[in-house]
Parts: sequence; structure tokens; C-alpha cells
Amino acid sequence: MKKKDEKKVKTNSSKETKVKSEKKKSEKKRERVGFFKGVISEMSKVVWPSRRNMIKYSIATIVFVLFFALYFYGIELLMAWLKSIIVIV
Repeated sequence: MKKKDEKKVKTNSSKETKVKSEKKKSEKKRERVGFFKGVISEMSKVVWPSRRNMIKYSIATIVFVLFFALYFYGIELLMAWLKSIIVIV
């Protein structure tokens, strides 16, 4: 009789695991759908810059990068010059 009881427990537990896995799958699907709905609602709130503003921002960025490139190049030249004066070969 113990063997029959063990078989019943095994079949019941396998049915329970199937039900649990199906519930998990449906929950995951709902989560994905909710995520994409959230993404769509957030994207509708985005305010994109106009063409004119985009050109202004791009020019400002390029000027900023060039300024700092020249600034650090100047510092590098200054340090090389100081090194050549201080270090006597």
C-alpha cells in the first residue's frame, strides 16, 4: 500500500508543479504586456527638440569639445616645455 500512496503523491505533486508553472508563465506575460504599455505611455510624454534647437545644441557641443581639446593640448605643450627646461640632458 505504501507504493500506491507514493505514486499518488508523485502524480499530485507533478500536477501541482504544472499548475504553478502555468501560473508563472501567465504572470510573466502580464508583466511583459504591462512593461510595453508603460514604455509606450512614457514615449508619448517625450518632447523632442526642434530642428533649430538641435542645430544649436550640436554647434555648442562641437565648440565645447574643440575648446577643451585645445586647452588640454596647450597644457601638454606647457608641461613638455617645462620638462625640457628643468631636465638637463
